[in-house]
Amino acid sequence: METISSFKVNHNTLEKGMYVSRIDGDVITYDVRMKKPNGGDYLPYDAMHTFEHLFATYARNSTFKDSVIYVGPMGCRTGFYLLMRDNVSIEDTIKMVNDAFGFIAEFEGKIPGTDPIECGNYKEHNLDEAKKIAKDMMTVLRNWKKENTAY
Repeated sequence: METISSFKVNHNTLEKGMYVSRIDGDVITYDVRMKKPNGGDYLPYDAMHTFEHLFATYARNSTFKDSVIYVGPMGCRTGFYLLMRDNVSIEDTIKMVNDAFGFIAEFEGKIPGTDPIECGNYKEHNLDEAKKIAKDMMTVLRNWKKENTAY
């Protein structure tokens, strides 16, 4: 079998940030890298789960909601994938991600989708840790530009 493109990225040199992982037709896959790969510090499951609920809720309610295809965590627990239609510019996507992280950093109240009928693991959440991750990533992406999105 061929090695998939995401396994061809040198994870030993990859830093936190937001990258264009691939472009397939009109779909852009973003690699939102929130932890340094193989660094020993990974997204805790409960915080990652909360982050997923809030990030997806924000993205799917944003101005670009009709162009959001998928928001979900990486199995290695170092970040998230965001799949967007290419009718949203890279610059606008970076801004939307920054805005989403601001929303998460300041979120108060009941986490969306955390009733047993809505979620298959509704008890495993950690809002405080999700907020810390969002605040950290806001500093990473504060001045992120299109030029920074290449691996």
